[in-house]
Amino acid sequence: MTESITSAAAGPGFDRLPLPPALLGNLEQLGFVSMTPIQAAALPLALAGHDLIAQARTGSGKTAAFALPLLARLDAARPDVQALVLCPTRELAEQVAQQVRRLARAEANVKVLNLSGGSPIKPQAESLAHGAHVVVGTPGRLLDHLERGNLQLDALSTLVLDEADRMLDMGFFDDIAAVAARCPKQRQTLLFSATYPEGIAKLAQRFLREPREVKAAEAHAPGRIVEHWFEVTEDQRLHAVSQLLAHYRPESSLAFCNTRQQCRDLVDVLRAQGIEALALHGELEQRERDQVLIRFANRSCSVLVATDVAARGLDIEGLDAVINVEITPDAQQHVHRIGRTGRADAPGLALNLASLDEMGRVGFIEQQQGRESRWEKLDALKEAPGGALRPPMHTLQILGGRKDKIRPGDVLGMLTGEGGLEAGQVGRINVGDYQTYVAVAREVAEAVVARLAQGRIKGRRVKLRLLQDAPQDA
Repeated sequence: MTESITSAAAGPGFDRLPLPPALLGNLEQLGFVSMTPIQAAALPLALAGHDLIAQARTGSGKTAAFALPLLARLDAARPDVQALVLCPTRELAEQVAQQVRRLARAEANVKVLNLSGGSPIKPQAESLAHGAHVVVGTPGRLLDHLERGNLQLDALSTLVLDEADRMLDMGFFDDIAAVAARCPKQRQTLLFSATYPEGIAKLAQRFLREPREVKAAEAHAPGRIVEHWFEVTEDQRLHAVSQLLAHYRPESSLAFCNTRQQCRDLVDVLRAQGIEALALHGELEQRERDQVLIRFANRSCSVLVATDVAARGLDIEGLDAVINVEITPDAQQHVHRIGRTGRADAPGLALNLASLDEMGRVGFIEQQQGRESRWEKLDALKEAPGGALRPPMHTLQILGGRKDKIRPGDVLGMLTGEGGLEAGQVGRINVGDYQTYVAVAREVAEAVVARLAQGRIKGRRVKLRLLQDAPQDA
């Protein structure tokens, strides 16, 4: 059975929870007075032993929401790994490990280890040999330790998947599955995710037992979305999008059209003006759709032009602006469209173009929102300085994937080794069955492709190329 609980306000004090006195005392010393919304929703269920799917963004207090239950179950006298926390990056793993150590300091001799990639594996193995109670790490490195026999999970009672959506974005599903398969079946699993893409349901169905679902406050606050309305003629509409982009300069925009043809026409106009745009509509093959979405998520495309049907189910992180190229006849759909920006406390921008024929639709939207539209003059928009709008990243396609035993860490190692890149110049890594996509900083993309013409992953030569405007076959 799945139970759904939504929490929107700060909860009561931690003293209402069935926590050991020493742990409660430490919380008070650390300044933990009242629970955040996600803590109030998740902690009672987690402490009762339920598996959990918790939707919570970074900064919401989620680390304590899973750390307190796993610490409450620890037997410090037993020097075995009893809790395992998977994180998408070594930076997050280090933050989580530090927070768990702070929360655990009331109990003597609780040992917390960070086992992440990017550090030598031998010292980590030596630390494991001396015993640990809680292990935090990245999926690939944890799997390495398991395969080498360094990490034993026979005594594990709690498995945590932190920022699960981001781990899926980075292509870690198979590594997560391999780690989870080595954990005892009789365990508690706590899954935390800022969004709920399709892969989360797949993870939950495979690794969680009758999970309860909790959700913190709403993912986006309508009050943080600023809407601007512009009246246009049909002849002005497509070129008006270019004016909006030149004036507001959003790094990442989702432009909605009502028809496939309008999508194609707008992409043609934007590309003719040097703006990197891609279309997403129902006529695309799945391979093409996948490449379009990967490039947009990688921030190697400035504008994604889509119909409502094609964009259904998309949850795009860090979207700066939504542009309604045409006004939808469904007022509720308008609210859904603009709600894709302004998430996780970030400001949102919604830009709307409406002709005289669409004013009736605008009226329905005003009724739905309970406020009048704010109209501005299109000819008052000025081109902001900065030159042509360019996305910050390029997407590389590597011909090789999971079937070739390639992992995200292998790709990162090649790019920062032979490729000569800094870790900060590498973005999302998406490993498919037969091909891999990775975002790299735009200014170094062509050079790294040339440098890695004879690149190798796990000793095998691989081919790389830049994904250009038209999606390409593998």
